[in-house]
Amino acid sequence: MSARLARCVVSFCALVGGFAPGTAVGHQPPAGERWLFVSDEPGNRLVVVSVKTQRVVGTIHVGRRPRGMALSPDGNRVFVALGNEDAVAVVDVASRHVVAKLRVGKDPEQVAVSPDAGTVYVSNEEIAMATAVDVLTKQQRFRAPVGKEPEGVAVSPDGRTVWVTGESDSSVTVLDAADGHRLTTLRVGARPRFVVFSRDAARAFVSAENGGTVTYIDARADSVLGAMSIGDRTSKPTGLALSPDEKTLYLANGRSNEVATIDVSARAVMSTVAVGERPWGIALSADGGTLYTANGRSGSVSVVDVKANRVGATVAVGGRPYSVLLVP
Repeated sequence: MSARLARCVVSFCALVGGFAPGTAVGHQPPAGERWLFVSDEPGNRLVVVSVKTQRVVGTIHVGRRPRGMALSPDGNRVFVALGNEDAVAVVDVASRHVVAKLRVGKDPEQVAVSPDAGTVYVSNEEIAMATAVDVLTKQQRFRAPVGKEPEGVAVSPDGRTVWVTGESDSSVTVLDAADGHRLTTLRVGARPRFVVFSRDAARAFVSAENGGTVTYIDARADSVLGAMSIGDRTSKPTGLALSPDEKTLYLANGRSNEVATIDVSARAVMSTVAVGERPWGIALSADGGTLYTANGRSGSVSVVDVKANRVGATVAVGGRPYSVLLVP
């Protein structure tokens, strides 16, 4: 951990609840336990699933209309966009409690956190803006205009840029992460949703729900390299995850109720696996062996064995799951 990040973590913990780094508050998880957090929009909660037992072990009431989530780099905090509160809830992982709320402007859809944990970024769908808020001071760093009906928001791995998808104008707005000035606007498929980066920040991939495509982007040159069609383009692509070796891209297809496995270099769908109804957000384990899908219309999470290309378990979580996040 860098000295800057360490100072940030210490100050942040003091600000939001007086916790010292590494101190357990309330519930102490078993050694080596991992959780899956699932956001449930109408239930105003996160559902906590044990990765080991594949059972629901609790819920966290976070606020009105939780949608996108992001994990702090140290794994101690989860940031949750609250669409009907104009806020981001800060959840302490160890205690499973909301320890702060950050005011982030109207109608936040998704949320991302900077590599140094100092800033959260949200897409403000209703007002066509992106907002950055300092985690420690809770003060707004900037608010910048982006494409129409912004949905996805992602920070490049080097922390230099913020990418925001615009649903209604098929755009990706690239902002300077420090001050919010617009660097460029890229044109992608219709109704773009999610963005995922390669670890070196050289490549980006964008799913387009109505366009039925995944767009490949040279993130250093701000240049669209091309797009691949997903089937007959009617499957409604949404959530994305990139394998650890970055050779495979996993894509949730909402209308066809499946996850597609894409060979990145060949730009071809290699296989699909049926999951629950209307999969949206997805998460991939660190070893690349297990994929999780939030199935919005079936109130469940599908646990996919990637190697076997089959669903190994289905966890009923209720409500309308939007996103899933693996938490150590």
